[in-house]
Amino acid sequence: MTDKKNSIDTQLVTGTESLRIFEGLNRGMSRRNALQMLGLAGVAVAGAGSLFGAAGKLFADDEAASPGKGKPGGRIRVAGSTSSTADTLDPAKGSSSTDYVRHYMFYNGLTRFDSHMVPQLELAERIETTDATLWVISLRKEVTFHNGKALTAADVVFSLLRHKDPITGSKVLPLASQFADVKAVGTHEVQIQLSGPNAELPSVLAVSHMLIVPEGTADFSQGIGTGPFKVKEFKPGVRSVGARNTNYWKPGLPYLDEIEFIGIADESSRINALLSGDVHIVNEVNPRSTTRIKASAKHRVIDSPSGNYTDLIIRQDQMPGQSPEFTQAMKLLLDREQIKSAIFRGYARVGNDHPIAPGARFYNAELPQRAYDPEKAKFLLKKAGMESISMPLMCSPAATGSVDVAVLLQQSAKEAGLKLDVNRLPSDGYWSNHWAKHPLSFGNINPRPNADMIFSQFFQSTAPWNESGWKNEQFDQLLVQARGETDEAKRGKMYGDMQALVHEHSGIGVPVFISNIDGADQRVKGYGANPLGGFMGYMFAEQVWLDA
Repeated sequence: MTDKKNSIDTQLVTGTESLRIFEGLNRGMSRRNALQMLGLAGVAVAGAGSLFGAAGKLFADDEAASPGKGKPGGRIRVAGSTSSTADTLDPAKGSSSTDYVRHYMFYNGLTRFDSHMVPQLELAERIETTDATLWVISLRKEVTFHNGKALTAADVVFSLLRHKDPITGSKVLPLASQFADVKAVGTHEVQIQLSGPNAELPSVLAVSHMLIVPEGTADFSQGIGTGPFKVKEFKPGVRSVGARNTNYWKPGLPYLDEIEFIGIADESSRINALLSGDVHIVNEVNPRSTTRIKASAKHRVIDSPSGNYTDLIIRQDQMPGQSPEFTQAMKLLLDREQIKSAIFRGYARVGNDHPIAPGARFYNAELPQRAYDPEKAKFLLKKAGMESISMPLMCSPAATGSVDVAVLLQQSAKEAGLKLDVNRLPSDGYWSNHWAKHPLSFGNINPRPNADMIFSQFFQSTAPWNESGWKNEQFDQLLVQARGETDEAKRGKMYGDMQALVHEHSGIGVPVFISNIDGADQRVKGYGANPLGGFMGYMFAEQVWLDA
């Protein structure tokens, strides 16, 4: 139990007030004014995305899905861009948009991101901390799993700690490594002791991998969770069908009776399926296809500017990427403005070879923009003794836009005297067999809600998804320090320095940040944009209805 005498209490912050404060901080509102709005004189705000003080509590209401707003009933068919026999219903192992959508259909987390990337309470009824290191989470009561079992603290303890076991194969092991201790202190109360302070814990708990499963679960084929839909059918690489959870703990939700989810890797086939009426929603729409969708009176385009990026991966643990000059030359050969206009038709923002998107919290706007400079690239290649080499460049439709980017890069490299052989690989098997396994290849990274997550999962030396094999001790130290820094200015400086390190030294080239573009049948209502990713941040299932 918490020691009420030692906690600094806060006034309840409504969803509307939270959003107003969040937007104000993003526009440059002073910390003093934010504190006045919160009624927290003397308490330091840990960050705009957290919406709670370093010694405060998180209170928020999810406004995304309002029971009674939609029309109950109906069945829809949805096509994602990825599908393989590696599809999984284990949240810890999710690695694609298809996985994430299914997981949000069948499970809930302790917190949940809203459409402004703000963590809202979900299975957690209350979250308290006095130092951002020791956290106490009170769970909602009368929540049951699909098999009728009641949700208890033991389920949360099991769900969080399993990420720390290497045998689990969790994709968020680096994030979970900060859980020094997780224990039940009551049937509906959990205590989390972190190895160091992290003001962003509510955001960490909202990622899809952290969704809650029943204690002791070893077989995930049935997808037993507390989510809005139950698994009716699951065939990896083929399809999944979710049926409405009639005992869902959110009264009146979900609206739909059933959702069938399939994968159609080929983008043109996916658009044809939408326009023909075979499916109701698709993701990963190529900007070139938006005109076709807009021309249909029965369909619409959903454009969500985001932190999604397709990146050039230059492995740093093998040649030629071990040469700093070669790595820098490859980044200089990315014609960002042409990539934005010619490939993404303006549905993108120029990137600067690090993973924090313009306009995002802690974005380093002072970092000089790397320009397209084939002449300087030629000089660097000559300095590295690689001015006339030939090498393969791996790309695939699986990595959004990478085939077109590879062709442009091939042309740019030719000007610098470098011969790149573009190898277009099929989508099937690309992520397991080729991603980040060649000297030069492409990745595609879905948006993360904050800097700590993207850096921990993709740039920390020990990260399982460290695409370029980059290791930097200074970066690793800053990452740990930033988690515990509740002073906004100091924390922002740390993240700015980390962006500079990635920009200058890592083997990642980020030419642009891509808008997530979905296509939807006009009869599907309640469907909107979310910067976290397509499919409304993968969470559309309980929020939409069919007005047939």
